[in-house]
This record gives sequence, C-alpha cells and structure tokens, in this order.
Amino acid sequence: MSSDTDNKVIGASYSHADALRKESTTTSPSESSRHSRKSKKSYFDLDDDWDANVEHDLVSNQRVQKSIEHKPEMNDSSKDLYYSAPSSRASTSGLKTQFDGIMRDPASQLYSMHGGGRHSSDSVVADTRTNAEIEELNSRLSRINRFKKVLQASNVDLNELKRLSWSGIPDELRPMSWQLLLGYLPTNAERRVTTLARKRKEYLDGVNQVFSSGLDQSMWHQISIDVPRTNPHIKLYSFDTTKRALERILYLWAIRHPASGYVQGINDLVTPFFQSFLSAYIDGDPEIYDPSNLPKEVLDVVEADSFWCLTKLLDGIQDNYIHAQPGIHRQVAELRDLTQRIDNNLVRHLQKENVEFMQFSFRWMNCLLMRELSVKNITRMWDTYMAEGADGFSEFHVYVCAAFLVKWSAKLQQMDFQEIMMFLQALPTKDWTEKDMELLLSEAFMWQSLFKNASAHLRN
Repeated sequence: MSSDTDNKVIGASYSHADALRKESTTTSPSESSRHSRKSKKSYFDLDDDWDANVEHDLVSNQRVQKSIEHKPEMNDSSKDLYYSAPSSRASTSGLKTQFDGIMRDPASQLYSMHGGGRHSSDSVVADTRTNAEIEELNSRLSRINRFKKVLQASNVDLNELKRLSWSGIPDELRPMSWQLLLGYLPTNAERRVTTLARKRKEYLDGVNQVFSSGLDQSMWHQISIDVPRTNPHIKLYSFDTTKRALERILYLWAIRHPASGYVQGINDLVTPFFQSFLSAYIDGDPEIYDPSNLPKEVLDVVEADSFWCLTKLLDGIQDNYIHAQPGIHRQVAELRDLTQRIDNNLVRHLQKENVEFMQFSFRWMNCLLMRELSVKNITRMWDTYMAEGADGFSEFHVYVCAAFLVKWSAKLQQMDFQEIMMFLQALPTKDWTEKDMELLLSEAFMWQSLFKNASAHLRN
C-alpha cells in the first residue's frame, strides 16, 4: 500500500485512539488483515442473541397510571410546559440541564419535558399566540401526553406505542420511542438503567478492541471515503467530531458482520439515529449543532445508542448487504410486480423506454430512500416503519417505494429513457413536508391493505 494511504489510515486511526487514549500502530496490509480477523473472531458473540425484552414478558396490568392528560386549554399548568430557565452550562454548550438524568434513563425527561418545541424561538409567551396557534399547540401537547402516558408505565405496552407511533412520534419522545420499538431499550422500567449501562460499555469496549488490533485497511479506506460524503448539505455532518463518531460506529459494525462487511449506503442509515439521539441532550437544532461541545460521556452515549439501534435495524434487512445482495434483488422484483398491479401503463412505458427497475430502485432499497428525501422526512417515515414491526424496513418499504414511484407516473410517461433516468436521479422532493410524507405513507398502507394477502410472492 502506498505511503499516502498508510498515512491516511494512521491519521484516521489516531482520531479514534485519541478518544480511547491509545496510540495507533503502523502495520503492513497483511498484518492488519490478520489482526482484523483475530478481532472479529473474539468479538462475534457479544450480542448475537441479545434483545432487551426477550427475557421479560410484558405485564400490562402492572402499568403505573401516571397520565398527565390535560383538557385542551391554555391554563397556567399548560403554560409552564413552554418555559425553561437556561442554566449557565446550557448557554455555553447547548446541553439540556437534565442531560445526566436522560443519559442514565431516557424516561427521566418525561417529568420535565417542554411541550412547545425544541428550539428557543418556540418558547414565547403563550398570551401572545393567536387562537389558531394555541389550538395547534394544545393538539401537540395532547399528543405528547398520550405518548407520555404509555412511556411512563412500569412496563411499556409496545402494541399501544406502535399504534401511536404509526402516525408520527413527537420529536422530544422519538429517541426513547425508537429505542423501545427496536428492542434496544427494555420495556420494563426497572431494567433500563442496568441494560443501558451494560450495552454502552460493550460498545466502548468493542471500539477499544478493534482499533487497538490493527485496521482492516480496505474496509477502513471505504468508510473513510464515504463518511465525509454523508449528508453534505447538513452542517452537523461537516464537524470532525461527527465524522469520527460515524467512522467508529460503521467500522465496528462491519467488523462484527463479516458476511457483509461494510457496504456503501450503510453510512446513510446511521444518521437518523445519530441525529435523533443527539437531540435528546441539546436544546438547539441538531442539524447545526457541533458535537465537540458535548461532554465526552454524552457523546459516548449518543454513539453507542446509535450503534446498537443501527444493528437492530440492519438485523432485519441483513440480506440486503451480504454477498450479491439478494434481499435488494428480491425487493426490486417485488416493486416491479406491485407497480404493475397499481399502474400497468407506467410499467409498460418504462419497458418501452428500456428502463429497468434495477437501474433506479436499487438505491431506494439500499439506502431506504435516504438519497431521495431529507433526513427529517426519513425520520418521520421511520416512525411508521418501526410501528409496522419486524417487516417495516423490508416489506412495508416496498409499498412505500411503489407509492413513491406512482406519484410521478404522469410525468414519467411523457419522458424518454434519458429524461426518465435524470428525473429519477434527482426527484423534486426538496420542499416536501411532514404532510407529504404522511400522504405517501397512507397511500402505501392502502396498497398494502389491497394487495398483501392476495400477493403471496410479496411475502416470499
């Protein structure tokens, strides 16, 4: 390997060793490969059969009744939810005052949550709002309270959480809700603190191990290329602290999953987790926040939780990333078949213009539409995917892609091959809002309701 490449790997390795208080060592490519294989072998079984809830049955009749439902009027107690007194530390680092409690147990935020929004500009005096604004805020507050009633139970009812989450999760409650829906956070409140502490330690120990054992330089090189290209339009991902965190997450995941290793596109999939979990600890907009302002223990928690939730997600679509990517080929075939049922004229036009579904929808499956939609809209979409359960990111995603493609049918049928390919590579979704996403998801649900039971091939 050239000296330039060696320097690049050593430099990148040093950024991680800096956090681990270890020195990076220079190894030959063959030595690095041997070290990497050794670390893989010794690190496989840390969580191969782990699930936060697998050893604990839900006991729904033991829920703690701590509902804080309010009548939808802006009374004094409601107003209090829209105010916060910033601490000196919060003013300098942007940290929430209760960040240490949230780190220990995400449920601690439920008792000191603001209902008016995350940004400081949202915290205005309630009496200056119009009736329409007050009505909107009260609707939001009512929805937050319904979620809080579920999340504050001693044993969270996952079915009820899924029911609420399908229509979208309030930003403040998304980190905890996602961790519960993915099976990372135990539904039993008494087990959360110890489970989180154990899993976070396992992550940090794993990073320590793989970065002190010599890098798989080919894998590392690809990750180091992809990370700087991740969400280049969002400031959060331009900061070195963010890049180093993503590199650690992706490299450890790849080492622990040798059947696939690192595959381009996985770098996109970690970002909704990182961004959402970061938001749990700061008062500002995570898209412009510099994580170097975080205390190391907070960054470690955001990073570890992102790793484990990415792992949970990818466990359900592992076939998309193993050799030959059979899962993606299956999904693309399902998309074509489903689109033919919904809009045969569109499929016939694509055939006439020699457009293959694989040419444009491979990326839709590989990156879960993250190259086509904003992170905020993807985040809303994932609320529904997680609410769908184990098949959300595989089966339901195909229905979403079908609804997404059919949306452009009229325009596509007026285009030739080159125009179609250019259009599908740069779809006009920049100005899409949450309402657009909800319409897309509703249409996908409609197609699923119509065709799922009648289409055995879509299940097989």
